[in-house]
Amino acid sequence: MGSCIICGASVDGRICDSHEEDVVFDFRGNGPHELVSNRFYRGTVDGYADFGVFVDLAPGVTGLLHRSELDQRLESLEWEPGDTVFVQVKNVRDNGNVDLGWSIRQSMREFRGTLVQEDGTSRLPEADEDESADAEADSEPAEAPTDGTHEGNGHGGDGTVAAATDADAAEDSTADEGAETEETADAAETTAHVEEPGTEEAATAGEPTDVDQAVDDEEAADEEAADEEVADDADEPAPTAEYDRVPIETLGELVSEPVRIEGEVVSVRQTGGPTVFEVRDETGVVDVAAFVEAGVRAYPGVELGDVVRIDGEVERRREEIQVETEGLAVLEGAAAETVERRLAEALSERARPDDLDALVDDGAVTALTDDVLDAAEAIRRAVLESRPIVVRHPATADGYVAGAAIERATLPLIRDEHAKRDAVYHYFTRRPLEGSVYEMDDATTDVTRMLQDRDRHDEKLPLFVLVGTGSTVESADGIGLLDVYDAASVVIDGTVADPETRESVDTLVSPELADVDGDLSTGALTASLAATVNGDVHDDLRHLPAVSYWEDAPADYAELAAGAGYDADRVAELREAIALEAYYQSYEDKRELIEDLLFDDAGDLAAHVSEQFREKLGTELATARENLHTENVDGVRFTVLDTDAYTHRYDFPPTALLIETLHRRTREVDGESVTLGIGTDELYLRSTADLSVRDVAADAAEIAPDADVTAASVRDGTIEFLSGERDAVEDAVIAAVADLV
Repeated sequence: MGSCIICGASVDGRICDSHEEDVVFDFRGNGPHELVSNRFYRGTVDGYADFGVFVDLAPGVTGLLHRSELDQRLESLEWEPGDTVFVQVKNVRDNGNVDLGWSIRQSMREFRGTLVQEDGTSRLPEADEDESADAEADSEPAEAPTDGTHEGNGHGGDGTVAAATDADAAEDSTADEGAETEETADAAETTAHVEEPGTEEAATAGEPTDVDQAVDDEEAADEEAADEEVADDADEPAPTAEYDRVPIETLGELVSEPVRIEGEVVSVRQTGGPTVFEVRDETGVVDVAAFVEAGVRAYPGVELGDVVRIDGEVERRREEIQVETEGLAVLEGAAAETVERRLAEALSERARPDDLDALVDDGAVTALTDDVLDAAEAIRRAVLESRPIVVRHPATADGYVAGAAIERATLPLIRDEHAKRDAVYHYFTRRPLEGSVYEMDDATTDVTRMLQDRDRHDEKLPLFVLVGTGSTVESADGIGLLDVYDAASVVIDGTVADPETRESVDTLVSPELADVDGDLSTGALTASLAATVNGDVHDDLRHLPAVSYWEDAPADYAELAAGAGYDADRVAELREAIALEAYYQSYEDKRELIEDLLFDDAGDLAAHVSEQFREKLGTELATARENLHTENVDGVRFTVLDTDAYTHRYDFPPTALLIETLHRRTREVDGESVTLGIGTDELYLRSTADLSVRDVAADAAEIAPDADVTAASVRDGTIEFLSGERDAVEDAVIAAVADLV
């Protein structure tokens, strides 16, 4: 038995099952069949093909990363032959072909550990070099390498943490120094120092250092009092230079310069080399790398949410800015309060938009100005706090338009805030829903991922933005599960929310009943919200409201789209293309594809997909029309379709879209018309009358008491029942509708 290199649990090997995805393997085997599926491996780009990238995992062992596995277009990859990359082994075929998957982590420091796989076993990489490393440590201090996993910068000569209680202790062995780090950190009363001198000479000579001098002129008085508390704890060496504190947003101009930054730790991750702390100040976020030895946690006393002062050198790694630490102090007392106050003031100032940026003068939207500003502030604040954002929306054209609008507005803010190129994938996720209800199944998925990210990667709990879902009582259980964990939620819906929802969510954007004069789509409402979140994308969003209406878009929105270059035919193409793509792989966000369709397409892509939409929908409509049953009850015309018998249930179009289209094309001009699609245990209802699906379900339940009739979704117009009572339910619903109309 061994111990997991990340959590220390007893395992048969070197890594436990729950942390295997957090480790990257250096493969030194002799053939592809020695690879282990689902593991992440370091490889080297061999070359490109039209269908993907070939990656060498070892001499003679090459895999294919197919273009369908990429999270971006193949043409946009910046990999060159010979580049080191990280991939996941998905499958090893009988013929030896290796199928690879994409890894969002594309640097060693993003993994929490590294192992060598050889001869069917795994071992730590430093085991190969123990003897030579020991000999080098005995002979002379190690020089700081240039690859970011250095041993000299901020540590004793052998790479261990150089922390002591006084000058005499600093002359002890580096092993003793490392042991004393935890003791002195626990003993600190005001500032929990975990500093490390920048050179071996500083450690052995015990030269005094000063953390009290570098302050901003405008905060001199507060900083002086705060730094007096820092200086009270003189048992540990402080950062080794009198650096000026600089804003994180300026680090790109200070490469190779010594700097001091102060901020909050927003994430911690252990890589196969350094420990990486993500630190946020009032201007941005940056990675801070601290190295003890390969895969060993530096500064174990530093936790998520700590306020820290860091001295170090600015470096550029793979076009990303990071700071190589030379000294780090956890601030407490007045010192921490000064930084926290600075962060809070800047956060409040940056997060709240000045005013609503409505795309048109729509009274239904302007009536919600305060709510829209609250929602925009919540989204902007999450970006500034380095809090992940999860957007949930129905897999419909309106849902995708609304979700894509928020995505278009938020991603540039994330890019501006974070130095990491992949931050837009790390801090923003869009997950479509199958229906319009945020069910327990959806909430359980979200909470499971949320807790895994918190426990594995020290991530903050995300902000959940529910668009076109979550506003009715049918979503109460799902939202309740989020509330158990105090996960913040924003709900946006173009239709009136249930009163119960107004009490259960943190921020609600939904019209009051008195404010509803006409039809407001969720896409139209959310597009104005997105423009308020980020005014720079205002012009990008002008056509989205018109796309979100299936028919009869308000004239103001149609004119807005036309002014942006999208006439009625072009808007229809986009709507149909989005509706088709929303159906396939419905749980995937299809971020790049949706972006191409809605924002970057010159016309060919949307036109091509729209043509498929019309062909598939036309074929299904022709079949359905031949098998409709029509009857009149109390002056109401009912059109009924057996969706089990006369639809392709597992192909496009989805039943809800088919029934909606049938209703629009068969409804009466004069008189009330109702279209019903009834399947095994679910009924779809569309009506020209103003009917409440809940009222219909309640009355039908009284007429057919053994059928367990319930309203499944008022937004989708769906009713559920027991399959054995199908015929009774059909009669009961018809009777209930006729009575209510």
